[in-house]
Amino acid sequence: MKLKGIRVVDLSVFLPGPYLTKALADHGAEVIKVEAPGEGDPVRNLGPSDGPSTVYFRNLNRGKKSVVLNLKDPADKEALLCLCDSADVFVETFRPGVMDRLGIGYATVSARNPRIVYCSISAFGQDGPYRDRPSHDMGVEGVSGVLSVSQGRDGQPAIPAVPAADMVASLQGLAGILMALLRRQQTGQGDYLDISMHDCMVSASANLLGPALAEDRQQVARHERTTGGAAFYQIYDTADGRHLALAGQEMKFVRNLLGALGRPELAPLCEKPGPHQQPVEQFLRDEFRKKSLADWVAYLSTLDVCFGELKTFPEALRDPQLLARGMVLTDGLGRRHINTPLRFAREPAQPDLREPAMGEHGAAILGRS
Repeated sequence: MKLKGIRVVDLSVFLPGPYLTKALADHGAEVIKVEAPGEGDPVRNLGPSDGPSTVYFRNLNRGKKSVVLNLKDPADKEALLCLCDSADVFVETFRPGVMDRLGIGYATVSARNPRIVYCSISAFGQDGPYRDRPSHDMGVEGVSGVLSVSQGRDGQPAIPAVPAADMVASLQGLAGILMALLRRQQTGQGDYLDISMHDCMVSASANLLGPALAEDRQQVARHERTTGGAAFYQIYDTADGRHLALAGQEMKFVRNLLGALGRPELAPLCEKPGPHQQPVEQFLRDEFRKKSLADWVAYLSTLDVCFGELKTFPEALRDPQLLARGMVLTDGLGRRHINTPLRFAREPAQPDLREPAMGEHGAAILGRS
């Protein structure tokens, strides 16, 4: 596998860090999860369980090894530093300054192992006026401006279902670590990576920032291309109480559907987003309420139109496309897992679907039980 021989020391908890290091483990890296005495990673106890641990925990920590260390204990801190001496990557998600106070900051670790790639993920980064401000995903989405345009039909900000700030920061961290490892092959030197969830969320808003960057104004979400101002980028009710999303605004898709529905004269209204598209949206709302979701899926599948039926998660996990791509795996206990989306033609991932018990690998790695 791609990352065989890479050793990762993982001090992260919750979502951004563990999702990153799970990707490394899926592709062959040895990931050593360092957990605090007591409860360890809090997600061990969050949400439903279908086996030795919660689904939340196993989704993020499969294939890793677990050791328990009290980082305030001098002997345990030295044990961690000894692990870092042979590590290629170090990942932590503590508040800025905590690692330095514990004596395991980048300066200390890299002095012992100059080849290490040390990645810190935090809400607002290692400097700036918000450096010490605690936050999780939705707080960061709020400060970044994203929540201001993530609105329901009532025009009020809506709670996002997917923790985008967590996930984008995780993926940026993954990209940065792999870049640093690649560069290390040429220089022999590791690097320090400061990932701010806030930075990442603003960066990920590239398609939304036009009005603010060009005109210093807040857009009206209901009038913009991807936040409600386009009839062909909208969610519609169907006759059976289900929902359908139109998700392609290119004029070829507009003409194809409006032509098929007998209203081609409405197509010119869709050339630009804005409230002038209301007649098109209202026509489509009335049309989609005439048939069931299944009927519309069958009909739209015969046209060249961008759409997606809104599925529940249980339905999504049974989706024939997802199954055909091998994205749902089943382990020996009958539990289902989500496969890695990184699909290589050569050296594909071989995810180890077993999650570690807390401290399970202490004896093997640290020479203690």
